Amino acid sequence: MYALVDANSFYCSAEQVFRPEWRGKPMVVLSNNDGCIVAATRQAQALGIKKFLPFFQQKSLCDNQGIIALSSNYELYADLSAKMMNVIGRFAPEQHVYSIDESFLSFHHSRYAIPDLAKQAMLIRRAVWKECRLPVCVGMASTLTLAKIANHAAKKMQGYNGVCVIDNDQQREYILKQMPVSSVWGIGRKTTKRLQSMGINCAFRLAKYPAALARKEFNVGVERTIRELNGTACNNWDAARADKKQVFSTRSMGKRIVDRDSLTQALSKHAAIAAAKIRQQGSLCRVMMIFASNSPHDDKPASFRVVHKFSYPTDDTVMFTQAISSKISQLFQQGVEYYKVGVGLIDLIDGRHAQFDLFDYSPPNSKLMRIFDGLNMKYGDDALFLAAQGINPKWGMRRNYLTPQYTTCWQDLPSVRC
Repeated sequence: MYALVDANSFYCSAEQVFRPEWRGKPMVVLSNNDGCIVAATRQAQALGIKKFLPFFQQKSLCDNQGIIALSSNYELYADLSAKMMNVIGRFAPEQHVYSIDESFLSFHHSRYAIPDLAKQAMLIRRAVWKECRLPVCVGMASTLTLAKIANHAAKKMQGYNGVCVIDNDQQREYILKQMPVSSVWGIGRKTTKRLQSMGINCAFRLAKYPAALARKEFNVGVERTIRELNGTACNNWDAARADKKQVFSTRSMGKRIVDRDSLTQALSKHAAIAAAKIRQQGSLCRVMMIFASNSPHDDKPASFRVVHKFSYPTDDTVMFTQAISSKISQLFQQGVEYYKVGVGLIDLIDGRHAQFDLFDYSPPNSKLMRIFDGLNMKYGDDALFLAAQGINPKWGMRRNYLTPQYTTCWQDLPSVRC
């Protein structure tokens, strides 16, 4: 038996943790540079807000209807997510964090110790709310796909009140008949169109489609989905995820970059982000790609890309920054207003099996990088950084509606008056 615990409109709910007066009010959270609406409460959607559309197109609606609009507070969301996952993980011997607001639990080795699964799900909801003040829904079923569907029912179908346990065929078929095929986990947009053209509009009809024929007509993924909809477990999370073969860090600028120093600083910042990611998975990089461009909607679109090959594999932020400084003349062009920049580490190897070289006179300073990562882990991102990234960058991401970082910044710690 699996459980999927999913937070309700997580970004909005996280903003309400330290602002309880916002609970129950229409609210939206914006993407990078306050571009698009990526999260919206039910109250906001009821007033006509559409997700994933540009904010400027709906700003007047927000102003007229009193809808609260906020910039993405990633630092707050990540910290609250970690706390939520720790609480959820106490309720099962196996946990798989699927995303920032979703976590799977496996009860295969403890199923018979739980007499009532619905009560167990309620305990999870209450614990998360009591300790994190985040509302979650819990779906339980015999397969991962059915657990997803149970969670969908718990969140959006009447009568479940945040908890749904699919433990019999009658309930499974009832829920599948109410669910559009486009909402089934693993069924993409193109596959949905093909299925709808065949008259398969709901999850129940998909479950009745012959699994062997689905593999022939579509692919093995659709076959496994069908089998899982019928209660046969085919999917499972990996005990250890495979290391990424490429790591990118890229971002659109809140303010256009027009000078060489600012471009160097922005690229150095993204090199540091990417370097920290590969050190976390124990990889070394042999090839780095550096790119910068203005907007494709500008009168004269311009895009620049440079590849740097290291003599020896490295994970040292200092070496990445030095490489950027040596290549910046090939990326900067006077008169170009840079809108998007990034760094890609595209040829990664496992650091445990790296071949050392006697003639490598400047190997990566692994001790320094461990201290570097340790301090940033303890005191927060950019507690320690290279001066090449700039002290007070003006090109940073635009977040005009940013709320305080209540749990990760000393200046923003909430004060309590007794």
